[in-house]
Amino acid sequence: MQEYNTSPVISAIVFDLGGVLMDWDPRHLYRKLFGGDEAAMEEFLATVCTAEWIRQQDMGLPVADAVAQLARRFPDHAPLIEAYDKRWKEILAGPIEDSVSVLADLRQRGVPLYGLTNLPDEKFPALMERLNFLDWFEAVVVSGAVGVAKPDLEIYIHLLKTYHLVPESTLFVDDVAANVEGAKALGLAAIHFVSPAKLRSDLVELALL
Repeated sequence: MQEYNTSPVISAIVFDLGGVLMDWDPRHLYRKLFGGDEAAMEEFLATVCTAEWIRQQDMGLPVADAVAQLARRFPDHAPLIEAYDKRWKEILAGPIEDSVSVLADLRQRGVPLYGLTNLPDEKFPALMERLNFLDWFEAVVVSGAVGVAKPDLEIYIHLLKTYHLVPESTLFVDDVAANVEGAKALGLAAIHFVSPAKLRSDLVELALL
């Protein structure tokens, strides 16, 4: 069983999107572009289109600006860098169906659902096109629109204040441990997502399913 900050009555659940409800990974795109050369792809993602570079976009830097800046630094890789923006939809493989099934069951029970995602604001419409379950949320907070990203406490504070959520009665689900710890620091109950089956089990123990 997960460890929680408290054992309150949960009145809302906040879900991360990527890695929990949707399969999002730059490797889905770059595996094609590198022709299956895993070592070359991983080197590129570790040294050029890095996690920190992606995070800058999550914090509000326009993707086109981020691409232009990086292409100037790595001109030999410019076409690969530009593909990150031009072919961004290929980074999204689609929903994680077993997780969406859990979400559907929560919705059926009338549990208020929210999203909190690290994502460039300009890319959110692409998610809305692909992921029908986003319509089930009361609201989704997108880091790029706020200008701050998880696990910075400010984005959780923004969520709580904007939607009048009580930390101790709000459950947060994320696949990144640091993001879970950020939520716990503000008093939210939290689950570190490792699989849809474990998520379902944890929610059953909390009497939410």
